[in-house]
Amino acid sequence: MRSALAALALSFVLAEHAAAQTPAPQVQIAQAVLAAPPQDRADATVFGFADDGSMTTLREGSNSLICLADDPNREGWNVACYHESLDPFMARGRELRAEGVTDSGELAQRRWAEADAGTLSMPEKPATLYVMTGDGYDAASGAVTNGFLRWVVYTPWATPEETGLPTAPTGPGAPWLMFPGTAGAHIMITPPIPGSGN
Repeated sequence: MRSALAALALSFVLAEHAAAQTPAPQVQIAQAVLAAPPQDRADATVFGFADDGSMTTLREGSNSLICLADDPNREGWNVACYHESLDPFMARGRELRAEGVTDSGELAQRRWAEADAGTLSMPEKPATLYVMTGDGYDAASGAVTNGFLRWVVYTPWATPEETGLPTAPTGPGAPWLMFPGTAGAHIMITPPIPGSGN
């Protein structure tokens, strides 16, 4: 009986701890939109997290961007915004992770196969994903510690011949085509990391 009570008490403590780690919705929104171009932040849709860790819509937007808040249950700090035409692809990735698929290669191959089969909608025109990472976010100041922004332009099934892009980076910040010829083909634009010397 005593062990059962101790286990119950521990579950309450862990639940409270998990809830305390989930920032308030307005804080999640403020940090999520930092990945978006400044002029698009106020009207973007924002997905974030409830206290139980489930994803929820924190704000319905009126433009074409969808932003994702940092997941408090994952290591590191990472927010992103993407064009609405990418939502089926991104949502399917979240579904697969919820089903226990954690290997990035398997996630990619499963979604590409579904897109090739016509069961997963992909953008018909280039669509941008903005990704911002950092060491953390200070809600009081709205500042990101060591924030770093990169751009990914999805161009499904694009090839080097069609785009004139190389398939590997040729220099810091130079665009290149990753996963050419696949449903997940995209143009990577990664600026030099501040202080890296590159």
